[in-house]
Amino acid sequence: MDAPENLKQSGSPEESADNASAFSYGDIFSREEMLVGKEGLDKLKNACVAVFGLGGVGGSAAEALARAGVGRLVLVDNDSFAPSNLNRQIFATSDTIGLRKTAAAKERIGKVNPYCEVTALDLFFNETTKDEIPWDSIGYVCDCIDSVSSKILLAKIAEERGINIISSMGTGNKFDPLAFKIADIYKTSVCPLARSMRKLLKEAGVAKLTVLYSTEQPVKTGARTPGSISFVPPTAGLIIASYTVRKILGQI
Repeated sequence: MDAPENLKQSGSPEESADNASAFSYGDIFSREEMLVGKEGLDKLKNACVAVFGLGGVGGSAAEALARAGVGRLVLVDNDSFAPSNLNRQIFATSDTIGLRKTAAAKERIGKVNPYCEVTALDLFFNETTKDEIPWDSIGYVCDCIDSVSSKILLAKIAEERGINIISSMGTGNKFDPLAFKIADIYKTSVCPLARSMRKLLKEAGVAKLTVLYSTEQPVKTGARTPGSISFVPPTAGLIIASYTVRKILGQI
């Protein structure tokens, strides 16, 4: 199949176009088609997923979704890369330090999957900016942001609009990637963030919220800033991407 018209909007324009001419859609996704079939690939190609937050969790989720063949991604973040991001954030490299996360993510995804249309929104999601999100085109949301108030708002909007959503709970001060589970937030345990969010969600009238959370007790570091390691937040992001892909395919 020929490269889509939206290639020039995804990643680095020149490099994406060059890659598209070198590798066909079939070349890229031949192995995946063995698993999901042509119909499954079509479902993914026609899906639009919004990833809020492009840190350790969201960055890995966004790249995994692009590599899985999701046709449209809306990436939302207002931060830039710092040296402390290098230990766990997939879009953080020595070349991207100081760059906006949305710009770096868009460029890399354009190189990974030139058939993915990327909308990069460099903003902090809250009541003031919520109307800048193209809600009508979004079918799935991956919430990988840190702000509790923003997470509550995102969950409320998703429920009101009937948008599929999975929300990441805390991955800081964690060491065991095998402790992650997916459940409704009202059925979680151990996770301090989930505990604090349950009350706020009830107050906001949100009846349910699918979340990824850890049953591991947080490591006590004595610092206000959460500690983190290379393999925990990215694992959370991959699990969130897996859940979203399987949701698109109708497997869950």
